[in-house]
Amino acid sequence: MRVTKHEHACIRLDSEGKTLLIDPGAFTLPLEDLTDLVGVVLTHEHPDHWTPKQLDQILADAPGTPIMGPAGLAAAASDYDVSIVAPGETVDVGPFRLEFFGGTHSVIHESIPVIDNVGVLVNDAFYYPGDSYAVPEGRDVALLAAPVGAPWLKIGDAMDYVLAVGPRRAFGTHDMTLSRIGLDMHRDRLRWATEQNDGEFLVLEPGEATDV
Repeated sequence: MRVTKHEHACIRLDSEGKTLLIDPGAFTLPLEDLTDLVGVVLTHEHPDHWTPKQLDQILADAPGTPIMGPAGLAAAASDYDVSIVAPGETVDVGPFRLEFFGGTHSVIHESIPVIDNVGVLVNDAFYYPGDSYAVPEGRDVALLAAPVGAPWLKIGDAMDYVLAVGPRRAFGTHDMTLSRIGLDMHRDRLRWATEQNDGEFLVLEPGEATDV
């Protein structure tokens, strides 16, 4: 399975000639080559993870593609046919088996309501938590997309999260809120955390990929 990092929170997965997208949002450039798209996972309702503009373009290129997300996302995207998924559920789309974890977005501030959020484990190998520190308990994560910058994120908490998951490999995502200096600094912190469990930290820029 090939894992491609796009801008900010968007991940593309390719396997057996089919494609799965996760969280194409406002900070992600328009995506191409989606004729073999079999599913879109939207972890939550915030616009940096999905927008009508992005979704309309995706569905124009790949009509009828299943869209999956938690109940809060389905309500926010009520103009679209969204299949509601919840922690503990599994869904098969094409060659991808999706298992969902978590349930809630990390707290930004007490004045801001906490919304639904799901993390997703793909093919028992790749894990992306959305905007949360949800740990896929009991799973051996081969590759983790670890949030590295956000209004809700303190880098010490992000380090503890990587330590808790203990992935064999990890890379930083959710990064468009950081300056270049801040991104490099936070990546170094997550590298340290990954290496504590003998893992390898990868630096992936938008458009770069790795296999798992």
